[in-house]
Amino acid sequence: MNTKKPEKRRIKRKLLDKYRLVILNEHTFEERLSIKLTRLNVFVLASLTAIILIAGTTMLIAFTTLREYIPGYSSASLKKRATELNYKTDSLLQVITLNDRYYASIKKVLQGEVSSLDFSRDSIIQAVKLEASEVNLKPTAEDSILRQKVDKEDKYNLFESATSASNFILFPPVNGTISETYNVKNKHFAVDVVVAKGTPIKATADGIVIFAEWTATTGYVVIIEHSYGLISVYKHNSALTKTQGDLVKAGEVIATAGNTGELSTGPHLHFELWNDGYPINPTNFIDFK
Repeated sequence: MNTKKPEKRRIKRKLLDKYRLVILNEHTFEERLSIKLTRLNVFVLASLTAIILIAGTTMLIAFTTLREYIPGYSSASLKKRATELNYKTDSLLQVITLNDRYYASIKKVLQGEVSSLDFSRDSIIQAVKLEASEVNLKPTAEDSILRQKVDKEDKYNLFESATSASNFILFPPVNGTISETYNVKNKHFAVDVVVAKGTPIKATADGIVIFAEWTATTGYVVIIEHSYGLISVYKHNSALTKTQGDLVKAGEVIATAGNTGELSTGPHLHFELWNDGYPINPTNFIDFK
């Protein structure tokens, strides 16, 4: 116990012992500056100086633009650009996905790859009005009542009822003899019309060309998108007069007939009509003779 007290007194004395820091002129030994110090004052002053330096450096790094020059820190403008690029990338991915689906459907139209499971009989009847031989034409009691009601309305609404009669009139792309008819069972969703080589092929309705390229199996192909979900396809052409993105009018020449492609058996036009993804018989709406 007695030995510890003298040690504490020594430490206290060392900390509180006064010293004088004197700055003299080297040549004249004139005293320029004199400062009284203790070890405790020096320790406190050094600690405060270190704390102030650390706090000042932290403030500069956290609240000024100097932090951008420190490795690992990114600027606010860089973060903003990165966020904008992230949004643009997400939007581009969505557009690419939609385009892939669109081109996949076009590919099915070109290759005729339509599975019988992709559509039902009822949906075809509703969408494209199949041939009368495949539809039950016997009217039901409800249908007879509806017919009578419509007939009465038509007597007093002649002009209103007459406006929807010509919605599906299409222009014949060519005139000629049909060598192969539309056949769902054989998956021939088109009509083949025999024509001379070089015969002008015309657009069946107003629309926009969404495909105009060469394919190995069907030669030069043109696909036109019309109103109301209608798409027309023209295959085995010898040359094309329109390119993708062109606007065409009904009856405007879009190609010339030929015998191109591996699946062609002679100069003819392979003509298809599709409505909302379903094939329809072109002869129901077009007279090719």
